[in-house]
Amino acid sequence: MIWITGLPAAGKTTLARRMQATLQAQGVPVVLLDGDDLRRTVNADLGYSEDARHENVRRIGEIARVLLAQSFTVVMACISPFRAQREALRQTFAPGQFIEVFADTPLAVCQQRDPKGLYRRAAAGALREMTGVDAGYEVPLNPALVFKPDGFDEAEFLKRLGR
Repeated sequence: MIWITGLPAAGKTTLARRMQATLQAQGVPVVLLDGDDLRRTVNADLGYSEDARHENVRRIGEIARVLLAQSFTVVMACISPFRAQREALRQTFAPGQFIEVFADTPLAVCQQRDPKGLYRRAAAGALREMTGVDAGYEVPLNPALVFKPDGFDEAEFLKRLGR
């Protein structure tokens, strides 16, 4: 379970796609899950309150566990803003099975990228509880990997996975 966390527009999905391609090239059966896709489908009934964000992560973890049981490696791109919720999720996996990755992109860069217009909407007051704006984001304390914007290093990634 490779769990990529970071602010909105930090490049989590792009990073996840690169990881997926790298693992597939190594012959690893891998599934990419994207938090935005799951928010539009499985978790469409959830809002963005703190409780709803916890439930979002819990459900995603359950989906990942089902896929892991089928011998897939899961690469998950999800904001998951709270350290405690990521740690609680980690505890539900076997030791070493949950790898936390931080897409370390500064807020100013995320705001500049803003591919979905979320930061513009939040600044205009049209979007409430926006992570990084009026809802917090807690940076991981000890992620297994940290990637700066556009800083994916395939060799380092594989080395950290023991490949």
